[in-house]
Amino acid sequence: MDDLGTAYDGPRPARRVVSLVPSLTEALASVDRDAVVGATDWCTHPADLGAARVRGTKNPDLAAVRALEPDVVVANQEENRELDVRRLRESGVRVWVTRIETVPEAVGSMERLLDGLGWERPTWLGEARRLWCGPVPPVSRRVAIPVWRDPWMVVGARTFTGDLARRLGLDNVFADHPDRYPAASPEQVVAAAPDVVLLPDEPYLFTADDGPEVFAGGAGGPDGAGGVATELVSGRLLTWYGPSLLEAHRSLAR
Repeated sequence: MDDLGTAYDGPRPARRVVSLVPSLTEALASVDRDAVVGATDWCTHPADLGAARVRGTKNPDLAAVRALEPDVVVANQEENRELDVRRLRESGVRVWVTRIETVPEAVGSMERLLDGLGWERPTWLGEARRLWCGPVPPVSRRVAIPVWRDPWMVVGARTFTGDLARRLGLDNVFADHPDRYPAASPEQVVAAAPDVVLLPDEPYLFTADDGPEVFAGGAGGPDGAGGVATELVSGRLLTWYGPSLLEAHRSLAR
């Protein structure tokens, strides 16, 4: 069964897989890259993956996916559209859907996926479980994590990124917001009193010249909120749930 309870009745091991999720593309390629025959344009890891490209996560080329004759297409409830999943299934294509809102869910979901496809579990997955799925550490810093600008949006409740941050000892000041990715102006971010604002380079590409100035005392113009430290961080390490989990623990836990 996939994470939503749909049974997989394809070949085991699966020999032709199309992935519509960058994290899962990297994870699957770490086990059997030759079996990953299709991936989105956003699937940047591994960099030398030779899979056919089927456009984006939100607008996959369904005809191109079908033409690859996959044993299964791997999707995610948040990153991909239910409409695309439904259309693929209606045309006879098997789709395995993952649902991930915490780091332990990510590890368990990948274990279930690999077992379902008849693939071996890689050593990094066991290490990820050891590093990430134990007791939650005490809070060391309060953080806000914007994910978009114009309009400003931040990580809220029930997100993989928020859970990962908490497992690093970081308390997300918007963790109790009812929305998963609420709108929050720079002034509202400052008012929430984080110790630091973490600015990832994806999905919005925050850089040294685009983002920090808003929280540095108004130097960026009329939307400058001022008065909060910022740090540029890797969006992949904050939001991806594949082999990058090991690198995330080494890098972000410092």
